[in-house]
Amino acid sequence: MPRIRLTLVVALVAAFFISLAATATAAPNIVFILADDLGYGDVQALNSASTIPTPNIDRLAAEGMSFTDAHSPSAVCTPTRYATLTGRYSWRSRLKAGVQNGYGTPLIEPDRPTVASHLQNQGYHTGVIGKWHLGLGFQKDGDQWLWHMPLTYSPVDVGFETSLVIPASLDFPPYIYIDGHRITGLPERTQPRNGFPGYLRPGELGSDFSIMDCMDEITAQATHFIAKKAKTGSPFFLYFPLTAPHKPVMPHPRFQGSTELGSYGDFVVQVDWTVGQILDAIDDTGIAEETIVFLTSDNGSFMYRLTDTNEPDHVSDESVQAYYEGNHTANGPWRGTKADIWEAGHRVPFFARWPGKIAAGSTSDATICHVDLFATASALAGAKLPPPEEAAPDSFDLTPLLFGNPTKFKRAPVVHHSGSGMFALRDGDWKMVFGNGSGGRQLPKGKRFSPPWQLFNLATDPSETDDRIHYETQLAQQLESELFQILANDKSR
Repeated sequence: MPRIRLTLVVALVAAFFISLAATATAAPNIVFILADDLGYGDVQALNSASTIPTPNIDRLAAEGMSFTDAHSPSAVCTPTRYATLTGRYSWRSRLKAGVQNGYGTPLIEPDRPTVASHLQNQGYHTGVIGKWHLGLGFQKDGDQWLWHMPLTYSPVDVGFETSLVIPASLDFPPYIYIDGHRITGLPERTQPRNGFPGYLRPGELGSDFSIMDCMDEITAQATHFIAKKAKTGSPFFLYFPLTAPHKPVMPHPRFQGSTELGSYGDFVVQVDWTVGQILDAIDDTGIAEETIVFLTSDNGSFMYRLTDTNEPDHVSDESVQAYYEGNHTANGPWRGTKADIWEAGHRVPFFARWPGKIAAGSTSDATICHVDLFATASALAGAKLPPPEEAAPDSFDLTPLLFGNPTKFKRAPVVHHSGSGMFALRDGDWKMVFGNGSGGRQLPKGKRFSPPWQLFNLATDPSETDDRIHYETQLAQQLESELFQILANDKSR
């Protein structure tokens, strides 16, 4: 063979293998959808008894992986969001219990690495669109808010190059959109107090803000972000925290009457439609095979199961029952409700889709937590995860589970945290609760965080009714030691 032809063949073969290697290792787009108070039992793919149609979320499950033992880092929203973005449990921060309001100061420290800043360093376009609820830098002069002034802190200061957010949950003022450091419509109006189910606190209302249309607006912005970034040829990360089905339970009129469960069921239908819009945007732009989509919830549903014989009376928040309609088990088989240390507080829907990479219709029963997003995104991007002393001290890589290698997945026990700050530790089948009562909406028995603590085997007792603390004393001591070590070490990774 002539030398020129031989050289050409060698070059073509080399180019082929270089291209093949690049394709095999190309960093995917990452879309992380975080619903607000969506319960495990709200999704038909996880609860066949649900009468709420969720075809788009069910499609996500059919085309990807369903996680049946996934947990939010907290049973309420602000701490979950902190942990999800930083890879660090929120109880390591200054927020030890509860949530912030819409005027809260920044919780994520400006120098702390986040999923967004880490991926930005790997060449990703990064964006957040939706509910922030992690504190912002509103300017103030005495008692007066300076709404016309740019914010001193927003998501762009922790790694998001594109940021369009509302300050907190949709029942917290100020009711405004913030684009980068700028309020898009000054709050020249006042939102009056509204009762359940469309519960709203009174406060400032932006000139361009519609509470009823908020979900539609952030959905349109998210699909626009996907279409725009898909054209760049560079990978993108979109963090899309929804505002529903959290109160105010105000589904758009076109979804009203979609179910026989009242406004809550109709609102879940709107959430499902929103998920479908994101999937359609990804598919229509032709990037489905280069995009991994996660969908989960920030904690369990606030809907209390009235037929639950485990909790017949002592529920401290009457609003939980104020707009319950029908016999829907929003949290599936799990005990309790949002804010509780019981499973319903933090065991949540979790799905992942990446066509051609994640087996369609697959399931994982591994115990995972949203705090694992940081390490997982780093692995997907082909990046080296910083040491735990520098970033993501509680985050573990989920890619072995996603790609069918469950024996290679190793993580420390998951630490659960209730709305009032009660801890529980999950190690294998065992869950130890370090307190009395639920740590949330069920009133405590005696001193809330004092022994005797509680111990449950979730494999044989998923309803958490058979307390084994007096029968498994050695195991209880071991789990107690594990929790205290994680608390003291400032890391679990």
